[in-house]
Amino acid sequence: MNDDKQNKKRTNRFTFALNLGFFAGFIWGLVHQAFYYLTFTKISSSFLAEPFFKHKFIDSWPGFFTGLLFFILFSIICAFIYTLLFSKVKGAWLGIVYGLFWWANLYLWIGPMTGMMKWINNMDINSIISGVCLFILWGIFIGYTVAIEFTNEQAREPYKN
Repeated sequence: MNDDKQNKKRTNRFTFALNLGFFAGFIWGLVHQAFYYLTFTKISSSFLAEPFFKHKFIDSWPGFFTGLLFFILFSIICAFIYTLLFSKVKGAWLGIVYGLFWWANLYLWIGPMTGMMKWINNMDINSIISGVCLFILWGIFIGYTVAIEFTNEQAREPYKN
């Protein structure tokens, strides 16, 4: 038993969070852009780049890729925070709360103050619901991935022959 623990390779938290944040930002940034093109939301996935670039640029293809890069960087930072603070939490429930925390901060406070988006009372209901759902899924993606890696969630899965 001790040999198994000694031979088990430990995951480097820095590279793990970097990879997790990259894929969380890439995947969910693309999903957010699909929501925008399908008119589920009026908020582009490039909203994080809005304070730094003109809106005309944000609505172009280069602006989309710039915004995707901003969402990936944001997700990397959030994955680092989650990995450092909550790596011992089992399950996905905290990931849901984490996603809602970031949605609330971006949509209710930081976003309107920096010009990323309108105040919530000026948004349509589809944009609000789409944003909440996207950030919940984004939070679950980060939270459950961290839980699986650092709390041995695989052991809870049923054994299959």
